[in-house]
Amino acid sequence: MKYFLIAGEASGDLHASHLMKSLLEQDPEAEFEFFGGNLMGQVAGKRPIIHYCDMAYMGFIEVAKHLRSILGYMKKACKSIDNFNPDAVILVDYPSFNLKIAKYAHKKGIKVHYFISPKVWVWKEWRVKDIKKYVDCMHCILPFEVEFYKKHDYDVKYVGNPTVNEINAALLTMCDEKEFKRLNGIEDERPIIALLPGSRTKEINDNLPSMLAAAERHKDYQIVIAAAPSVNPDIYYQHIDAMASQALLVTDSTWALVRNSRVALVTSGTATLETAMLGTPQVACYRMNGSKWMRKVYRLMLKGRFVTLPNLILDEPVIPELLLNECNVESIDGHLTALLNDGSERKAMLDGYSRMAARLGNNDCTATAAATIVESLS
Repeated sequence: MKYFLIAGEASGDLHASHLMKSLLEQDPEAEFEFFGGNLMGQVAGKRPIIHYCDMAYMGFIEVAKHLRSILGYMKKACKSIDNFNPDAVILVDYPSFNLKIAKYAHKKGIKVHYFISPKVWVWKEWRVKDIKKYVDCMHCILPFEVEFYKKHDYDVKYVGNPTVNEINAALLTMCDEKEFKRLNGIEDERPIIALLPGSRTKEINDNLPSMLAAAERHKDYQIVIAAAPSVNPDIYYQHIDAMASQALLVTDSTWALVRNSRVALVTSGTATLETAMLGTPQVACYRMNGSKWMRKVYRLMLKGRFVTLPNLILDEPVIPELLLNECNVESIDGHLTALLNDGSERKAMLDGYSRMAARLGNNDCTATAAATIVESLS
């Protein structure tokens, strides 16, 4: 069978690469074409048609500025689908782009599978209408999504969560703090505060200054920033230099960094779930610079009580969520200070992590999804 996949960011590249491996186990003759990244390329033995780094735009303004490029990538995706003529199109999150491709593939009579649902339960719930119309099978990785879609009269499958399998496998060989520091040339013996400001330039510019300022108040700790490999290091250094900080950068070792840190400051997203699975207390930070009007628009678009994955999975405030203008140095530091100590806030969070892991279970999600995809084509 032939499979065309689209992943628009680093986490999607990771999860899609594991799904591709599972598809090869189910279908040894599988052929792939894809928009994605290097990990997918390693499985397929070829380069992506378009690399996700070229498509990583977020926010109204950034998307509007690059609209011509985005439309060009959509046209390229449609043409590539025509040329490859796949048996199935497999879409990984990235809804603004992927739902348009779902519509195109559906109209051509190609099976459309969606692996990792768009976060329609947080905002843009109206997208469910298009999902029901154009997606043949939604493979969900969060247990609460089954009930959410059921309210919209759409049956979905909870296949398990890829982060659970990936983190559990990584922990088997992960180095300890001493070895982590040696491998990354960190000579400072102080314990670490990890900063994960996101994988896009705007996220980093919006969140890193406040994260750095809060962490710098704790001189007994070494600050280490998880640098995204797709981002120019100068983006980080301009903020480090502006604060005269001694913060260090680490690339391609985010999980080991988090695991060996006392606390992590994390830009909201998949990283909050990864941090929870790694067992490190965290503060979720999602600041958005810009006009008061834009912040009000985003606030109105948010749905439900929570936006971070640990809180959504348990439907309770496991980790603090500091969003938009509420994400400032004082609010970050208030939680950071509490979590650095062995107090009630730290213990309650770690207890919440254990309950969250139990709810997610240990199902091999990519194997389950792959089996369903292959079966749908037989």
